[in-house]
Amino acid sequence: MFYALLGATLLVALVTSLITAKFFDGAVGKILSRIVGDELADAWRRYLRFAVIVVGVSGGVRLWELEKYVTATRESAALELNGMRWTLELYRTLIETLQSIAWMMLLFFLCSMIAYVIVRAIELKHDRKE
Repeated sequence: MFYALLGATLLVALVTSLITAKFFDGAVGKILSRIVGDELADAWRRYLRFAVIVVGVSGGVRLWELEKYVTATRESAALELNGMRWTLELYRTLIETLQSIAWMMLLFFLCSMIAYVIVRAIELKHDRKE
């Protein structure tokens, strides 16, 4: 039963990450083409898509939380995997995946905003010289 839960949480985190990466792909592509140019934008967009998937899966599948279903402590036995626990764990996986991706995208957009301001300032300075 534990292996099924592990597989289910991995699948939920992976599908959620793929859908979220696809959702942000257009915006990320436009931002990157403006900041780094069209030549590098595609490579950086693919890397960011990969990073979203890795961050989402690693944030959603919390192995240290799933250990409670395998290991028993002196104080208590290992928890039983019933329907309510399955629902709770899958919901927690979904939320944790989205939360991890949200933090990563927030960091990306903040850095992009700073980079955009720098690129724009350089362009304005270059236009004034001409």
